[in-house]
Amino acid sequence: MNITCKLTNFVAKINKIMQFKKKLVFWVILCSLTACKHDPLDVSIDQTQVDIKFTHLDSLLYYTDETKLVELRKDLNLSINEIFDYQIGYCMQIGRVHDTTFVNSIKQYRADQAIQQLENEIATSFSNLQPYKNNLIIAFRYLKTHLPEAKMPNQIVFQNSLFNSSAFCTEKEIGIGLDQYLGKDSKTIKQLPPEPFYDWIKIGFDRRYLERDAVLSWILTHIVEDVTGNIAEQIIAHGKALYLTEASLPKSPKNIIVRYSEDDFKWANDNEFSFWKYLVDEKLLFKNDERVSTNLLKEGPFTAGLPEKGPDRLGQFLGWKIVKNYMEKTKISFEELLKTPYNQILQKYEPK
Repeated sequence: MNITCKLTNFVAKINKIMQFKKKLVFWVILCSLTACKHDPLDVSIDQTQVDIKFTHLDSLLYYTDETKLVELRKDLNLSINEIFDYQIGYCMQIGRVHDTTFVNSIKQYRADQAIQQLENEIATSFSNLQPYKNNLIIAFRYLKTHLPEAKMPNQIVFQNSLFNSSAFCTEKEIGIGLDQYLGKDSKTIKQLPPEPFYDWIKIGFDRRYLERDAVLSWILTHIVEDVTGNIAEQIIAHGKALYLTEASLPKSPKNIIVRYSEDDFKWANDNEFSFWKYLVDEKLLFKNDERVSTNLLKEGPFTAGLPEKGPDRLGQFLGWKIVKNYMEKTKISFEELLKTPYNQILQKYEPK
């Protein structure tokens, strides 16, 4: 009986050990799968803060009492000098005039029926700017987490650019033209002349891109060095900027990061290898050609030289994919990425 009991106890212990090992293997596999699904760009920003103020310049210029316009002008000259100059000089074509002329110009601006319609649409469409402010603060907290020493904006200014720009950066500020995000179904947008406001431009007046445009504009102005070299170098520079934008907005859909519709994004992904092959076969990568650069990188109805059913800026899209591919393989820091030569990044690319 003693031997039988000992054998029974021994078998029971072995079974417990085997069950424990099976559970351990299960949890190891589960943890591995979870790690694989984790987005390396979605880091914790709990310890990172940014100090960014917001000004609704458009509302101030349109709704401030006439008797307070001179005082407002002085305040804006002190607080957001460069953006204010851009607004009244470039967008509104008023310029640096004396106080009386400034007040009269603002009154004429307000009396214009087209301006009234546009201002009413902006006020209605963006009656609550707080969600955009929150998203922008979070985006720059992400960017600062990845690049602690990089310059961050001190102020973000919402304005009516009168269809001159979506995002405009100075040394310390970002100006966001709310008129550029009213949507293609806006009454004002529909009334814009077909030239130069082509249909593909009107489709791009989509508020989903607001935060993306502001962040990318800052990155291109202050973080990613401007290059004028060959096509490959320019493609990689745009890729770095888009990758940093993706890192700043890790929860945004990828098509928003590259400013594509879902259909255009799918087309670009499906034809990534074909586009790469086209660049190689036509020996375009190492050309220093302004026309080719414009065709591949600038906005348009499509990418010139390629099927018209495809989207524009395929050079930017490919640069983003190349940089993503490089970062997945090397896992270097963002500081190192910014210093890495374009040809070193290009060498590791494996088109899909």
